[in-house]
Amino acid sequence: MEFMEIPYELRMAIERLTAGFAIGELKRSAQSLSLRYRTEGGNGKRLATQDDEAVAYAAARMPATYGAVYQSLKYALDLTECRPQSLLDAGAGTGAAAWAAAALLDLERIVCLEREEAMIRIGRILMREAGPPALRNAEWIRRDFTADAIPGKADLVIASYALNELGEEQRMHTVEKLWNAAEIMLLLVEPGTPAGYSQMMKARDVLLKQGAQIAAPCPHENECPLPQGDWCHFKCRVPRSRLHRLLKEGGAPYEDEKFTYLAVTRQPPKRGAARVLRHPAVDKGRITLDLCLSDRIGKIHIYKKDGALFKQARKAKCGDVFTFR
Repeated sequence: MEFMEIPYELRMAIERLTAGFAIGELKRSAQSLSLRYRTEGGNGKRLATQDDEAVAYAAARMPATYGAVYQSLKYALDLTECRPQSLLDAGAGTGAAAWAAAALLDLERIVCLEREEAMIRIGRILMREAGPPALRNAEWIRRDFTADAIPGKADLVIASYALNELGEEQRMHTVEKLWNAAEIMLLLVEPGTPAGYSQMMKARDVLLKQGAQIAAPCPHENECPLPQGDWCHFKCRVPRSRLHRLLKEGGAPYEDEKFTYLAVTRQPPKRGAARVLRHPAVDKGRITLDLCLSDRIGKIHIYKKDGALFKQARKAKCGDVFTFR
């Protein structure tokens, strides 16, 4: 699995920020914040309200959020002709989704909506030394986009790890608001858990009723063919810095972030013939793929004698589009 590196400028900015805090202080803030997200995240409560908490969040969570958004947005863009020039990052936190979008697109304008002042302060500091001008000049607006009107529209709207923080009553109304704000594409990214997948499927139903076209990951707009008890999710591998390992109490030099996502557009996308759902099983002369097809989940065996198809399967990773040609 390839490593998903955050931009050098962002990594250096985070290191400079954290240098002003004691490791023990940041670790306590990260642990406290993690506990609150797990136990209070679905109740609409304020979670990160202090600068030390926002800094700890940036160090502990920005790399994984960046990786999940980057990977899901890249999948979606590969299947569309569109190249958005403006971004609205709803529930921006410290700006990870905006950084990911700026790495893939030549953005002219970025608006970040965030309700917590501490997150806005830290997000602005991190973007001061960004490469892309759109990041350096990003407009930060203090706004609870789940409760208040969304100001204006953008070509691309991203809400990452935001819907899981809402109560059930707010969630679907918020999805409609996000879609109405998207001129070209809406991207939703959530944790790759059964709960995250369930929320995404409900959002999918709402968006299809609103006339949205699914770009990714689904290769169809039919009912999801996964059996009960299974859920659609993908994974990106993020390298851990020394500070990241200390804050997360992890010994491994990397973190695997599991995520689920949905990208919808106003214009029909190309849409892939199939999506690889699991890591391919490789045997001598044979590769087995679990694929999401238009009407079913299929287990496909591809042999070396299949030539170009075998070469494609050998390079395939979980989450990739697979074409039969």
